[in-house]
Amino acid sequence: MSKSKWQGALYGFIAVIILWYALSVTLKIPIVPSPVAVFINILAIFKTKMEIHALYSLGRITGGIVVSILIGVPLGFLMGYFAKVDKVLSPLVYFTYPIPKIALLPIIMLLFGLGEGSKLIMIVLIVIFQIIITARDAVKGIPPEIYRSLQSLGASRRQMFTEIIVPASLSKVLTATRLALGTAVSILFFTETFGTEYGMGYFIMDSWMRVNYLDMYAGIVVLSFMGFFIFTAIDIAENYICSWQ
Repeated sequence: MSKSKWQGALYGFIAVIILWYALSVTLKIPIVPSPVAVFINILAIFKTKMEIHALYSLGRITGGIVVSILIGVPLGFLMGYFAKVDKVLSPLVYFTYPIPKIALLPIIMLLFGLGEGSKLIMIVLIVIFQIIITARDAVKGIPPEIYRSLQSLGASRRQMFTEIIVPASLSKVLTATRLALGTAVSILFFTETFGTEYGMGYFIMDSWMRVNYLDMYAGIVVLSFMGFFIFTAIDIAENYICSWQ
């Protein structure tokens, strides 16, 4: 992550804290506690009450992203490179992509139960379509003459993928993953309110039910930071993997 991006993130964080503090001072109601009180509460309860919930949520969202990349990237590359594969799979992708994934939650839970599997599947459903479409379009956008120049040197189809398709497309795929991350975290929150006792979604809703607003805001802040750190990790990975750019 570049210095300018870090500065932008820092300025944004400071602006949110200032607005939050001003709102809490103006309203003076328990439902909008001071950010200072919330951050002090995070330090006090994280190890004893929040850590296990954060680890569960982090594992679910990370697992969902990894599975989405492992499945979505090869599919997208195949659709972009082979016209016949694209002709078969594109109608299926375009038909299922607009379906609101949160509406599928009851069906997923009925089919796969209330355990970790259904939560992972929901996250994958959110992320994978953007990865497939982005990977396919990135491959289609590679000029044909680039392939011809490598073919003239006797390159195999495998080398086409490793030397042209992957380097040219990976940056766009990681960008699509970052864009899908926000929605994936939102879906994670909803899935963790059903059939589980662990996860930041459960922690936030449980705190709300107990009218413990400090804990509720603490959970929201931690979940937000979790999404930010995953976003940053993908950004750093892109800078490392696609350093040639």
